[in-house]
Amino acid sequence: MQISIIVAIASNNAIGKNNDLLWHISKDLQRFKKLTDGHFIVMGKKTYFSLPKRPLPNRTNMVITDVPGEQIDGCLMAWSIEDAIEKMDPEKENFIIGGGSIYRQFLPYANKLYLTRV
Repeated sequence: MQISIIVAIASNNAIGKNNDLLWHISKDLQRFKKLTDGHFIVMGKKTYFSLPKRPLPNRTNMVITDVPGEQIDGCLMAWSIEDAIEKMDPEKENFIIGGGSIYRQFLPYANKLYLTRV
């Protein structure tokens, strides 16, 4: 199974502020779309609700939450990292898209990193 982290990081290692990206760089957003299109994307609930358009189209959106039984329309739900991994597509690349806590928890499982440094 391919688990990839995709993240943009500032020079001070920040990845966001106030539940938003630190910047909106068109080329980087296009790269994100091209890489993740047609794949699983996995995120925490805060990241999901920070998306301007949700769920992200042409992708299987999976949201990890600590609220048992919580449902979000158009999304697969997971209640732990292990639960998320069980639900991922074993035949495709699965992308971890944030936020910080989710990145940290998936780091031991990830076998690829797409990193943009700004």
